[in-house]
Amino acid sequence: MPDSESARTTRRAEWRRLSGLTPYLRAHATRVSIALGFLIAAKGASVLLPIALGRIVDSLDRSEQTAAVVLPLALLLAYGGLRLASVLFGQIRDLVFGRVTERTMHQIALSVFKHLHALDLDFHLSRRTGGLSRDIERGLGGIRFLLRFMLFNILPTVFEIALVAAILFYYYSLWFAAIVLASVVAYVAITATLTEWRTGHVRESNRLDTRANTRAVDSLLNYETVKYFGNEHYEADRYDRALDGWAEAMGRARRSLGLLNTLQALVIAAAVTAMMILAADRVVAGTMTLGDLTMVNAYMLQIFLPLNALGFVYRQLKKAMADTAHIFALLDIEPGVVDSGQAQPLRTERPTVVFDDVAFDYKADRAILRHVNLTIGAGEKVAVVGHSGAGKSTLARLLFRFYDVDAGAIRIDGCDIRELGLASLRAAIGVVPQDTVLFNDSIAYNIAYGAPERATRDDVARAARLAHLEDFIERLPEGYDTVVGERGLKLSGGEKQRIAIARAMLKNPAILIFDEATSSLDTQAEQAITQALSEAAADHTTLVIAHRLSTVADADRIAVMDAGRVVETGTHSELLARNGQYADMWRLQGVD
Repeated sequence: MPDSESARTTRRAEWRRLSGLTPYLRAHATRVSIALGFLIAAKGASVLLPIALGRIVDSLDRSEQTAAVVLPLALLLAYGGLRLASVLFGQIRDLVFGRVTERTMHQIALSVFKHLHALDLDFHLSRRTGGLSRDIERGLGGIRFLLRFMLFNILPTVFEIALVAAILFYYYSLWFAAIVLASVVAYVAITATLTEWRTGHVRESNRLDTRANTRAVDSLLNYETVKYFGNEHYEADRYDRALDGWAEAMGRARRSLGLLNTLQALVIAAAVTAMMILAADRVVAGTMTLGDLTMVNAYMLQIFLPLNALGFVYRQLKKAMADTAHIFALLDIEPGVVDSGQAQPLRTERPTVVFDDVAFDYKADRAILRHVNLTIGAGEKVAVVGHSGAGKSTLARLLFRFYDVDAGAIRIDGCDIRELGLASLRAAIGVVPQDTVLFNDSIAYNIAYGAPERATRDDVARAARLAHLEDFIERLPEGYDTVVGERGLKLSGGEKQRIAIARAMLKNPAILIFDEATSSLDTQAEQAITQALSEAAADHTTLVIAHRLSTVADADRIAVMDAGRVVETGTHSELLARNGQYADMWRLQGVD
């Protein structure tokens, strides 16, 4: 019972989320209406085809030789015209609605893309990027399927069945319409029930196939280990058992498909037979003609032909609904960090930054920052040092408003950053992160990303020169056009960090944050970059987070953090003279 209730709850949630398609379709109401008009016209023409065919048969019946030759010719031309109209109207419908499908998918994909960028860092850290991209890809595919099959397969089929039942009732009797409706209901019920049951066997066979394949690949990847222990027969036996399970599941899936096809054929045969017996009896009685018999048979074939694919459509429809619900579920997620109702833009050139009694934790049971008080004066360079896990990088994330503080406040020029517009706040901050990730594009593109809409090639070259990248780039055959690879994997860690530094310099923000910006550099490169960072920080309010104390000895002030608190502050010489934690760290790093 709980599983059934859970399934019903899931279906209700899916239908509720599917309503998210409505605004996108409403934006193209005219095109949707025109497409539906051509859909109705196409179905109308196809429904008239059996009537024309019946009349042609009657006109050619030898018992009706009195008919003029022009009459069957006219009917034949009408039959051809109806068939052409059915196809032509369908093509026009596809052309008209195709634009709606493309624009809807475009707008939904863009909405999801923007929304994902609006979500807080915690969401992205807790999600697998591959899984997220698959959700989006499957969701868009589901939307395409729903728009295509719901509007142009399922709804038209229902419309056609209703028209056929009405025509049979009008021309002949209620019994003909009843046979059509009863057989369609039975066909749909059997297909839906058995497909639901069969899907379990298909999923099981897929799961066992994946497990067998995983075992085979794992065994082959560990070829040497298998050989070292002489376990070839053991591995073959494991693979054999996995294949046995897969084969049994495939057999169940195959038998369930056979049962489904058999029952579907039984329903069709019973319906057609009942309809033919009823029609033939009336032909013998003289109340129906051979043309009427042909017309009834044509209608039965016309109805059941699209229903043959119902099993596939039903499975795909359920999958499409779930996939589409997933993509709209992403849009339902509320970002944790948003602009306040009266957010104001940040306008500053040399700001003062104050961490005022700040407390923060990522999880309730793990405090990261506790009562942090730190001031970075206008144009000052303040360094934060400490052991790993002390909370240094968290200060940078809070200042950039990846997260909001739990207690206290961070102020820029006296204004709580929660009262500032996110866009203007982040535009005023340049960050060189500890782990630099680059786009799979050229070096020039990655540097220009600091200001992509205004950066010129000269600006890029100037930033590269400040980051001491110029010599490295000149040695490359393609220079600035060299592609750095996925996440910058074609470059060393130091080269990536220098590109990140050049990118931040190109942005030229009011506040600079260097988060372990020289951690991947060798000693010579570190000295060069440290000098460049000092030059860049000269006209900026700068927060430097560092592990190597030698890189921050020239800072205006140094704050030492331990267990989420600021335990010491002062200049390099003051902290050495105090002989506290900073002095201990200095001695441990063996700095002269």
